[in-house]
Amino acid sequence: MIQVYERENVTCVEAKVALPSQNGIKVYVYLVDGMLVDTGPENLQKEFIPFFEENEFGFVILTHSHEDHSGNAQWIQQKLNKPIYVYEKGISVCQQSVPYGEYRKISWGNREKFSPLPLQNTIQSNHQEWEVIYTPGHASDHISIYDKLNGRMFTGDLFVSTKTKVIMRYESIPMIMKSIKKLLTYDFGAMFCSHSGYFKEGKKLLKQKLDFLEEVYDEVEKLYRKGYTISEMRNKLYPKQYPVIELSDGEINSLHIITFIIKDIEQ
Repeated sequence: MIQVYERENVTCVEAKVALPSQNGIKVYVYLVDGMLVDTGPENLQKEFIPFFEENEFGFVILTHSHEDHSGNAQWIQQKLNKPIYVYEKGISVCQQSVPYGEYRKISWGNREKFSPLPLQNTIQSNHQEWEVIYTPGHASDHISIYDKLNGRMFTGDLFVSTKTKVIMRYESIPMIMKSIKKLLTYDFGAMFCSHSGYFKEGKKLLKQKLDFLEEVYDEVEKLYRKGYTISEMRNKLYPKQYPVIELSDGEINSLHIITFIIKDIEQ
């Protein structure tokens, strides 16, 4: 089941995916001023379709091409004939059917290919202009969307939580930190996250996440200078074996946090 409610003139559509060996994870789709932000995963398509059919929107903007955000894009494009926009680096990924591994198919379903349009620096909804901010780190095509007039920021997967414990193999903590620093230069309060929802004082929480990542970076650097191996660092900093590590066959792992920080240190 999905829940639909309003926060600061944004329609929030909340759903939950039950993942193997986990309690599940929430996903959010947002509708604001005739603009749909993300589409949710394909395995929740039946739950989302009534909302898509009953609510008017002119186009879809994807915060990035990952399947939990783009899973219903093909349905929207074929059935509702709505244009879908993604950052240019994500276009080739969107044009492929199910371009990801087995555990992600189990988690999010089979995202079929579709044909998106490239995002520009700004995008116009019914009554206002939004700034499109390139915020890589979680994905090479990740963007955030800023409403200067009302101080609202849609952050995709840049936030999720204040304390990051595991990341995907290709994610970069140093790059995520740079993207967060970029957003913190903007004047906003409300934050809309694709996995943890709405926060009235979102900028403060984003700063807390940055503070946490900077502490992790500093600790990894200290251990690196002392000669610790990556495995020794992981055992010291992240002794808990999260279920998602085994589920993803290590593609999501605490080790990747350390690896990317060390690469950054050695540059």
